[in-house]
Amino acid sequence: MSSSFFIKTFGCQMNERDSEIIAQSLQQHDYVEALDMDSADLIVLNTCSIRAKAEQKVMSLLGYLRKNKKRNPKLKICVAGCVAQQEGKALIERMPHVNLVVGTQHINQIPALIANTDKHSQVATELKTDYQIPRFIPETETHDNWEAPQFSGGKRPFSKFVTIMQGCNNYCTYCVVPHTRGREVSRMFKDIVDEVKVLVESGVQDITLLGQNVNSYGLTNQVSDDGSACSFPQLLKKVSQVPNLKRLRFTTSNPKDLSHDLMRCFRDLPNLCPQFHLPVQSGSDKVLKRMNRKYTMEKYIQLVQDLREYCPEIILTTDIIVGFPGETEDDFQKTMELLEIVRFDGSFSFKYSDRPGTSSVKLAGKVDEEEKSRRLRLFQNRQNEICLDQNNKHIGRIYEVMVESGSAGKYQCRSITNHIVHIEAPSIFEPGSLISVKIHHAGHHSLQGKVL
Repeated sequence: MSSSFFIKTFGCQMNERDSEIIAQSLQQHDYVEALDMDSADLIVLNTCSIRAKAEQKVMSLLGYLRKNKKRNPKLKICVAGCVAQQEGKALIERMPHVNLVVGTQHINQIPALIANTDKHSQVATELKTDYQIPRFIPETETHDNWEAPQFSGGKRPFSKFVTIMQGCNNYCTYCVVPHTRGREVSRMFKDIVDEVKVLVESGVQDITLLGQNVNSYGLTNQVSDDGSACSFPQLLKKVSQVPNLKRLRFTTSNPKDLSHDLMRCFRDLPNLCPQFHLPVQSGSDKVLKRMNRKYTMEKYIQLVQDLREYCPEIILTTDIIVGFPGETEDDFQKTMELLEIVRFDGSFSFKYSDRPGTSSVKLAGKVDEEEKSRRLRLFQNRQNEICLDQNNKHIGRIYEVMVESGSAGKYQCRSITNHIVHIEAPSIFEPGSLISVKIHHAGHHSLQGKVL
């Protein structure tokens, strides 16, 4: 009789993709996916430690699962991902009901490791210097021999993530990624293109390429067929040429090495969606220097101007950290000024929190929680106003949107600009359907449209 598993994912798109890899690996070892956590024989928490709040959620859930383990001693609990990588053996000492702690570079070993946890807990968290990103599409010499992926529950997704690289070499002073995912490793571009071909032939229409900093793809260990370097813009062009790929996206980029070759891709590649997430983190040069971001506000603003010249309709989003150590009121006002200059279409903004192992922990000038909350509230309120102003510009425009979910005449769709578009229609639309709509209403975080 097969065992069942349930995966709870925290954090970014990279973790979502890792969870897909874990699920595929378990299915290849005769596990079946459970409908909920309470009915599973194995629970995998794929964790995020980029911010303290995300880690706290994991610990809270582990405390809850202690009760499940008492009711069902045969239940196995695995903690994977960044919290696992960061905490290692200490996690099992703190949560002795956990059977397996697996770091970011060992997720493909979960089936074998969990099989050896009957007598004692297992920990696999060392970062490998020769790490290779695991592949779960069969390795063969030619694409023609590759098998279509097996999708959970027989459902064929219309949108998928494809990992192009792992790790980061930038060492921003607040960030745990280099410590939890290691140094940058790029996949061979042929493997990436072949994976995209297989996915598209299986019905996927929307592909998002993932990396901690896709701009530096190929700069460390990637070569093309003729031995020359393959840059990220070159990779985008190769992937964009896959037949029947409707939409291509990517995330995330660091402004310090954003090239004009990449900017031109938004102008030249018809299926590359006109949206760009370009994290700035702060509007103050002094704070950016303490963050080790390696660019100035002058450079960032020039990059934005250049992007909009290449692609005037591009949608820009960003990340903001408020209350970084040493951030004064004047520094914060510079961030507010940047918001007025760029007028981001959206942003992910957070209060700074110390993360273990990062150099910002030792920086002087910590901002108290009340002040961080005040600054975050001011930033988010103004950003929401700008979001509404920007979204109102889409009223009257016609977009081809992709249906993501819904039924009974109400559907949630997504535009090429990455806007959520809500529609009402008597027709029955399957997820992945492309339909033309005219936008007639705008909210702070979504649009409404009528089917044409």
